[in-house]
This record gives sequence, structure tokens and C-alpha cells, in this order.
Amino acid sequence: MNAWILDGGFGFDHLRRTQRPKPTPGPGEVCVRMEAWSLNYRDLLMIQGKYNPALKFPFPPFSDGAGIVESVGPGVSGLATGQRVTSCFMPDWTEGTVSRKGLKSALGGEAPGVLAEWVLLPAHGVMPVAAHLSLIEAATLPCAGLTAWNALFESAELHPGQTILTLGTGGVSLFAIAMAKKAGMRVIATTGTPEKSERLKEMGAEQVIPYRDQPEWGAKAASLAGGEGVDLVVEVGGAGTIEQSLRAVRPGGTISLIGVLSQAGPAGPGSNLVPILMRHIRMQGILVGSRAMYEHMNVALSSWQMKPVIDKVFDFAEVPAALAYQASGKHMGKVCVKL
Repeated sequence: MNAWILDGGFGFDHLRRTQRPKPTPGPGEVCVRMEAWSLNYRDLLMIQGKYNPALKFPFPPFSDGAGIVESVGPGVSGLATGQRVTSCFMPDWTEGTVSRKGLKSALGGEAPGVLAEWVLLPAHGVMPVAAHLSLIEAATLPCAGLTAWNALFESAELHPGQTILTLGTGGVSLFAIAMAKKAGMRVIATTGTPEKSERLKEMGAEQVIPYRDQPEWGAKAASLAGGEGVDLVVEVGGAGTIEQSLRAVRPGGTISLIGVLSQAGPAGPGSNLVPILMRHIRMQGILVGSRAMYEHMNVALSSWQMKPVIDKVFDFAEVPAALAYQASGKHMGKVCVKL
């Protein structure tokens, strides 16, 4: 079968296409014929050696994919051949609070990824695809979609009428905008280019702040939210943006810490602790979500008939080009690969 592996070291130079035997499912497993994948910033970090430096080679990357159940192993129930499914980001985090076992099951980082024509997954590690979604659309859900859902509805429990702030135009941010609008919330967004600003407004963002023109965008966001600040910041930047996010959020509000897209700010990471205490701000780490959360999200997506924003789709032979495009930051929405 066709597969991509990281072999012998980190970096694009060690990413190569190879042939591997088609696997056979064992007890409790399913064999999925993969047809679509989506890229995440985490995939870049992993390939560059910045995510799991102790990785053992050869290693198949990518956490997010969708395909069709080819065969099922002994003891599997509730899944049938021909069924459309996606991978679950952490197959062993089924519900409740994440455990160390769940963390170690994260695909494409701690556990082998899904960038192959056929993959073996535990039966509890796949999710049926909603009827209104194509496989390429469904492939965007396991990480970016579920992360946004968790940040808005599982960990923060927002409700209609509240205001969120999103940063940039990556997959998590765009999912958060779309979900928030479907749930009756108000959205303020930041971006770096006028072209993307117009797109964000078309998606439903009431206000868009050009952060290059307004480096103090946190105070601007708070002002646009009525002066008190936003109820939730979907914080995908990390150390380089957290100071402005703290200025944007209202007293008693929440910052969902999701990404590390930016570098440390000039004042250093320790400078942000006092506002957290003095304004009773909740800082919530979001590491994707459980299978139970995924099921909740699927119900909502089906009810809303909501589809993801896909920027560009590459062929399976073009995985290095897809990764380079993801790294360029030119995309708006998800970058995907099809077989």
C-alpha cells in the first residue's frame, strides 16, 4: 500500500513515500481505506522535530483522516464494512477527563499517524461521518473542528448573546467563528490582511481588527465588546499574543489556550500572571477533545448542516507541497490531501 513516512530524521528531506503491506485487523480493530486527510500546525512541528524529539523512525505522520471501513476484526460491533469514518485524535480518550493513556494515544505525535492508504485503528478510535459531509470535509474535524467545539461548548459552556474573540484565519479559528454564529454568539476576529478581513466578515464576524495596523488589538477588542471585554478568547497564538488576549477578555472571562503559532512576547512569559489573578480570568488548556465530545459536535454539525472552510486540496503524491503551503501561512481554512 502507499504510505508517507518520516524516516531517519526530522525535516522535509526525511519525508518519503513508500510501500507497506496492507494490514489485517485484530480483535477490536478496524481496517480503514483512507481517502482524505487534513493538515494541522502540529503536523509541521512534528516533522520539524519540535513536537516529539524522541520520535522513533520510521514514523507515519498526520492525525486527521477519513475513509471507508474495509474490514473489521473479531469482537467489533456497531461498525460495518463500507461505513464512512474519520480517525479520532486520541483514540483512548473516550469520555471524561483525559488520562495519561489517552494522551499517549494521540495519533501522528505520540502514536503512529494515518498518512497511509490503509490504517488499523481501534474500533473506539473511529467516528462515523455525518451524512451531509464529504470525506474531505470530514477529515478536517478530528483536531481543528473538535478543538473549537471543546473551547466553546464543553470547557467554556458559552451561550447565545455572548462574545468571542478569534485570532487569525487558521482551521480552529474559522471553525470557532462558524460554530459561534450558529449558536447565536457575537464574533470579533483579528487578521493581518485586508483580503482576509473581508472573508471573515462574510463568514459572520461583526468586527475584524487588523492586528498589524493595531498592535494593541486587545484593548480594541475589549472596546468593541462594550468596554468590559469579550467572554472568551480562542487563543491560538501562544506566548506572543497572550498579553493582548488578557487585555481583550472581560473580568471573570475565559481564555482557551490552544496553539503556539507565535513566539514569546518581548516582556517574557512571566509578565502575564498578575492580570490573571487580579481580574479573576480563567485560563483553560484545550487539547482537542474526547470521543464523547466528538459525538456531541457531530450532532450539532448535522443539525446546523455546517461545513468546514477548505482552502486547498492536494493529491496524495503532493504531501510535501501541502506541508510547505501550510507552513507559508497563506491559507485561509484547512489544507487537505486526497488519495
